[in-house]
Amino acid sequence: MPLGTPMVIIDEQLVRAPASAIFALARDVEHWPAHLAHYRWVRFHERARDGGGIVEMAAWRPFGLVRWPTWWLSEMQVDDRRPVVRFRHIGGITRGMEVEWSFTPESGGTRVRIVHAWDGPRWPVIGVAAATTVIGPVFVHGIASRTLAGLAKAAEQGR
Repeated sequence: MPLGTPMVIIDEQLVRAPASAIFALARDVEHWPAHLAHYRWVRFHERARDGGGIVEMAAWRPFGLVRWPTWWLSEMQVDDRRPVVRFRHIGGITRGMEVEWSFTPESGGTRVRIVHAWDGPRWPVIGVAAATTVIGPVFVHGIASRTLAGLAKAAEQGR
């Protein structure tokens, strides 16, 4: 992960479920909308042998009664040995963003950590500021925190 980037957003949570359960849900991105009300759709454009591939995702970022639509295209990689799920955004406003989901067993469950690292959009003068003040903390964190909480709930309930 390129952690020297201007925008780094970290979301993490102790999930009271085995690592295998939450990892299985996290890697099964096509079924995220079944667990996550804020996800509009997830579609594979290409599949890789590791369970990843080119995946299109769309979610809502809620603001009270108003929902802002978001969309991105990612190259997804799954490493069963570590276990880790990685995404490199290749389309959408967050093109170039690197994302890593990691799963660490600990007492009482599994520590799930999502790291988003990005240089920001290639907008002259305001790109980094937009990434670090609005896109990262408002949109990326807003969606990732809901995604993690929803998948954690599903894992803890054995779904």
